[in-house]
Amino acid sequence: MEQLDYITLSGYFAMLLAVAVWVIRKENKNTEDYFLAGRNVGWFVIGASIFASNIGSEHVVGLAGTGAESGMPMAHYELHAWIVLLLGWLFLPFYMRADVFTMPEFLEKRFDARSRWFLSIFSIIGYVLTKVSVTIYAGGIVVSQLLDIPFMVGAVGTVLITGLYTVLGGMRAVIYTEALQTVILIFGSLLITYFGYTAIGGFEELRATVGSEHFNMWRPSSDPDFPWTGMVFGGTIVGIWYWCTDQYIVQRTLSAANIKIGRRGAIFGAYLKILPVFIFLIPGIIAFGLKQKGLLDYERSDEVFPAMVQQLLPTGLRGLVAGGLMAALMSSLASVFNSSSTLFTVDIFKKLYPESSEKRLLTIGRIATGIVVVLGMLWIPIMEKIGGGVLYRYLQNVQSYIAPPITCVFLLGILWKRVNAVGAISTLFFGLLAGTVRIIAELNYLDSNGKLIEGASGMFATYASINFSHMAIFMFIACVIVCVVVSLLTPAPNEARLSGLTFGTLTAEQKSFNKSSYEWVDIVASVMLVIAVLSVLIYFQG
Repeated sequence: MEQLDYITLSGYFAMLLAVAVWVIRKENKNTEDYFLAGRNVGWFVIGASIFASNIGSEHVVGLAGTGAESGMPMAHYELHAWIVLLLGWLFLPFYMRADVFTMPEFLEKRFDARSRWFLSIFSIIGYVLTKVSVTIYAGGIVVSQLLDIPFMVGAVGTVLITGLYTVLGGMRAVIYTEALQTVILIFGSLLITYFGYTAIGGFEELRATVGSEHFNMWRPSSDPDFPWTGMVFGGTIVGIWYWCTDQYIVQRTLSAANIKIGRRGAIFGAYLKILPVFIFLIPGIIAFGLKQKGLLDYERSDEVFPAMVQQLLPTGLRGLVAGGLMAALMSSLASVFNSSSTLFTVDIFKKLYPESSEKRLLTIGRIATGIVVVLGMLWIPIMEKIGGGVLYRYLQNVQSYIAPPITCVFLLGILWKRVNAVGAISTLFFGLLAGTVRIIAELNYLDSNGKLIEGASGMFATYASINFSHMAIFMFIACVIVCVVVSLLTPAPNEARLSGLTFGTLTAEQKSFNKSSYEWVDIVASVMLVIAVLSVLIYFQG
């Protein structure tokens, strides 16, 4: 980077600082202000925040790297935009009707305190294993390469800056800075796509250089890495967990004043979610083509996007795109910091000390954030071994083992009133055991490329070698069986306390309210999004 680049990057930080200071000056009076931004956020900001929270540096770095290495199959995960619609249309009305701050709090109202405790602790651990460590690792790669500084200096420095405004401003600071960061991120990524597209010589030249297989989303079901069965069905299971039940995402929609605004925020976020295919994944394919032509140089797939910034962009624009990469890193970190703080404070500390003052709860939440960051950094060395050392695949691997039991409990809990507390907690523990065994098996029986170690055999070796997306399907089916069987073998839940929390217990008044919470424009926008997703799925068939 040259002087003009640093001036541009400084401009980004100046804008970010201005927004953060403006928000921080609006004093947080209580936990609703701090954790849900006072529940008065508009749909545009909610949608932008959903996108910015999801698109962290692990997407920018990892998705581009996966595009370069494997092509389009991972686009299935980015086309989960239709699942974001499920959040707005199916799940959100139940969450808002329950008047909850967190997803574990909803489980307690639907089932009992055991499920709340499990999901609270499980979610925080999951954030350390996936979101915190992956984001810091990817951010360290980006910052160290662009600014030519040591990896840990860049990672820790960015964490400290992000943590500062997150701690001081709470959810309001997070959600409004993310709206700015979304604009910077999209514009910067479009620039790198344009310059890469120009350098390769156009779309037809790109296809001729990389081959049609790189553009094929639909690999055979026997494909060892990206079988279409796993991408479609396993990916949907992971998608419902991530988009519809995870505090990290759902917390944004809970900051809306009502269901209509929250749903529209989800619909807008769903449209933004289609963009990564075109601004991260395809640039990765372009990078692969440029390397084939000797026009781009990188050693590892995780270095693809930073290499494109360094080697393709003119002076000045490098700083702008670097700002976009920093925005991706900081928005994801801010989101996970605030979500971890919310979970620990509301679901753990407040349960243990219900008489705590609002001021004390805010202090505890800030302390919890620091602990989560430290744990995430300690996990980074282990992280590279899982998922064959490819960042985005690592993320999908671990999420594929976390998702099935949680998806099962939330989905069945809302759709079927017969599911009881014993069935729910049994399913959650069963899923935890199955996922833990899988991760241990991977660490012991797979090499750095995600392949079986030579000579490995036996039950655990077979278990480790099952494709991660297929594993999500098998685990989900097993979880459904456990949940249904245990629930039917134990007493039915008290329907009186479930009013409004499942489809089977909705009152006539609640059904009428649901119908009044949307307009024709919401329906048309949702249908058009589904058509757009289907069009992309059909087009990229090799």
